[in-house]
Amino acid sequence: MAKQKPKSRAASRTAAQKKSPARTAAGKTTRKTTAKTTARKKLEAKGRAPAPVKRARPKQRVAISHHREEDFRADGLRSYAQYRDLGIAEASQGLARAHVIRLIGPCDPAEVSKLHFHDVDFQMVYVLKGWVKTYMEGQGETLMKEGSSWTQPPRIKHLIMDYSDDVELLEVILPAEFKTTELSA
Repeated sequence: MAKQKPKSRAASRTAAQKKSPARTAAGKTTRKTTAKTTARKKLEAKGRAPAPVKRARPKQRVAISHHREEDFRADGLRSYAQYRDLGIAEASQGLARAHVIRLIGPCDPAEVSKLHFHDVDFQMVYVLKGWVKTYMEGQGETLMKEGSSWTQPPRIKHLIMDYSDDVELLEVILPAEFKTTELSA
């Protein structure tokens, strides 16, 4: 007569534990616990600390933003841009920021084309409308058109070279507050 398969996960676990040679007479596992403890001790002896405890994420809430022309403001990082904040910074308690950026035309390279970097963990840009020509260290010049997107690794040196009069960009940055450093030519 063939053995029947256990009907539940608990029954499967119990059946597997009964077959395990690591079980003692008291029914407790000793080999695995000892192995983990020994491995942890070896790491600590070599000067490696156990994995750090993961930080709790800030409590987040829903953020809804509808397009309204009056929400575009000239109160952001660049004087030649208007920003429409999407409420992400407040909703995420500073974890991230998202905004729509309108670059005001016509482009003035003397004002716009300044090499700089941002001290961020993540930055992503998506072209909603128009086009923008950028320079990124290690990448060179790139023309980004409507529908194009790119990420900028932390502290990558970059600048805007030119843009259309109607350009709008969606930018997502982590964390919400960050430092920008302009570099001299």
